[in-house]
Amino acid sequence: MIVQKSYNDSASLYLVPTPIGNLEDITLRSLNVLKTVDEILCEDTRDTGILLKNYDIKKKLVSCHEYNEDKIIDYVISKLEAGMNLALVTDQGTPIISDPGYIVSRAVINAGYNVISLPGATAFVPALTSSGIEPNPFLYYGFLNSKKSKQISELNSLKNYKFTMIFYESVHRIKETLENMLEVFGNRNICVCRELSKIHEEFTRGTIEEVIPLTDTMKGEFVIVVEGNKEIVDYSSIDMFDHVKMYVEDGMSEKDAIKLVAKERNIPKSEVYSYYHNRKWLYEINSRFR
Repeated sequence: MIVQKSYNDSASLYLVPTPIGNLEDITLRSLNVLKTVDEILCEDTRDTGILLKNYDIKKKLVSCHEYNEDKIIDYVISKLEAGMNLALVTDQGTPIISDPGYIVSRAVINAGYNVISLPGATAFVPALTSSGIEPNPFLYYGFLNSKKSKQISELNSLKNYKFTMIFYESVHRIKETLENMLEVFGNRNICVCRELSKIHEEFTRGTIEEVIPLTDTMKGEFVIVVEGNKEIVDYSSIDMFDHVKMYVEDGMSEKDAIKLVAKERNIPKSEVYSYYHNRKWLYEINSRFR
């Protein structure tokens, strides 16, 4: 177990959010940290250099991206051991959220140093709150797999969830992704958000079928907010074992599947657990003799 007291005398790695489009969205606290740390780890030294120049901040920049993150761990730890404070930024938004930073931050935690994440800019929060789609509960998924077969598989694992889902997508794949969502999810309500916080910010709200034709002329960076499954299902007609098994085959863990089935049937988890595992044992025995 690790207990972190963030504001002690220990050297720290600060995760600093940067604007996703509008430079005015950076916080005063983020600027203060960037001014006071000893070095800044950044996804792209050129992009970060432009941001720092805008606020007259001069610091040593160290490249930290998805292709070298595991290779600079020793360097980062050595700086912390020397008592230096470091900041980690990505090109846009909050580090680690669909961006580099997890490998380094986990290594810093394991080495006994502080990892302090600052609140700030991220794309999925304004997308969700501006979407007009029920916000609670929601699942932030990030980027789906770019290969169609794998993306379809991912979407199938999500199709029965009743909560709102949030995805990131590029201009090159937005239409195909929406077509795949239509195939798997059916014609749900969505909000396609593009160029958030920038001058061409736009929210397109409607059904998936309505939005797909409009993507031919859309440009920029996208966040897709999709409503959850609103179908009313009579679960009494489905055997409880098959009900859990359906979610497990869609990619859920047995624990999460049992929890969801208990919620959908409005019965105790212990009842589902007992029934499922008793039936699973019989199912596995029967499978051996087929």
